[in-house]
Amino acid sequence: MDTTYYDHGTPAERWERAGTFFDAKDYAAAARVLGRLVEEVPEQTGPRLLLARAYYHSAQLRRAEAELRVIVERDPVEHYARLMLGRTLERQGRHEEARSHLRIASALAGDFDEDRAVPRR
Repeated sequence: MDTTYYDHGTPAERWERAGTFFDAKDYAAAARVLGRLVEEVPEQTGPRLLLARAYYHSAQLRRAEAELRVIVERDPVEHYARLMLGRTLERQGRHEEARSHLRIASALAGDFDEDRAVPRR
């Protein structure tokens, strides 16, 4: 098995490496590490959410959307995934579809104005 710097080490070491890349705003490198990590531990939300964020920040919006939809399908009350999914859809110009996710995210965060029935800004 040929390993590279991106897949070298334990899952914990790779998680830390991905975080270092992400913090340095090298989102493509973070996504490369996280993609393999998510394959190994698909049930864990943390790596998948950070992968979605790396995709979002590197303008890989369809990939970000796909990862976020997996999270929301598994855990419909995952506030941050809902918020990110809404923002990702907005960035793709899919405002109507984004609206429902943003409303749910606002409600889950307790940031919902019942009189206006829209998220507060």
